[in-house]
Amino acid sequence: MHLEEFSEGKSLIHSLDPRIKLISLVPFIVIVAIAKGLTVPSISLVASVVLILFARLNVRPLLERLLAVNLFILFLWLILPFSVEGKSIFTIGPLTATSEGISYALTITLKANAIVLSTIALVATLPIFRLVHALRHLKVPEKLVSLFFFCYRYISVLHEDYSALHNAMKMRAFRPATNVHTYRSYAYLVGMLVLKSYEHSEKVYQAMLCRGFTGKFPLLQHFTHLTRKDLIFLVSMILVAAGLVTLELGNNFWRLP
Repeated sequence: MHLEEFSEGKSLIHSLDPRIKLISLVPFIVIVAIAKGLTVPSISLVASVVLILFARLNVRPLLERLLAVNLFILFLWLILPFSVEGKSIFTIGPLTATSEGISYALTITLKANAIVLSTIALVATLPIFRLVHALRHLKVPEKLVSLFFFCYRYISVLHEDYSALHNAMKMRAFRPATNVHTYRSYAYLVGMLVLKSYEHSEKVYQAMLCRGFTGKFPLLQHFTHLTRKDLIFLVSMILVAAGLVTLELGNNFWRLP
């Protein structure tokens, strides 16, 4: 299970200072999330695609992640057009689709894809150690950063345990079905994962104590001064965010009665 697939690259986005990437991402996501209508989400999606192009990421794993997100959004398309009141467009049996419902579903789709793409471009291109280091420099609470680091670090370990247990079930001719035996087997699988997680945590904790861990991770290398390209990227993202805010305020102004 490779969690840092996008962090391996030599593009312009990969070379940026992690602090600048995080500072640029947060306001962009907030503006996209609270925007109304289709204009701002559409432009945000275009900006996110531009970031992806500058990051020069592999297309196949990127599409796989987008597919997972849009499969969930697909259910919204099956519900929202028929559950939001408004002007009727077409009817399927007792269900009536409205233009407001379709617009609402489209807005959510644009927002979700814009946020996911921008996050992949600016956060997934960071190795975990540089990401945690940047969070500490940005004064994120140390306990929260440590919790995030350990969760990220041991997801792959838990996945390996799950794969080993699942393969062992297959070797014993286990075939999932809708019966009590299947439910009991999966319950045992989850229970074993919980026990193994606890055992791993105890071993890791004892190993850290033996190495003199006092609650803080020592940093051997610190970030250097910001370069010209870091400042140019930050200013560009600020201008994009300001432009989106201006568009949103303008759209709200013209909507006033």
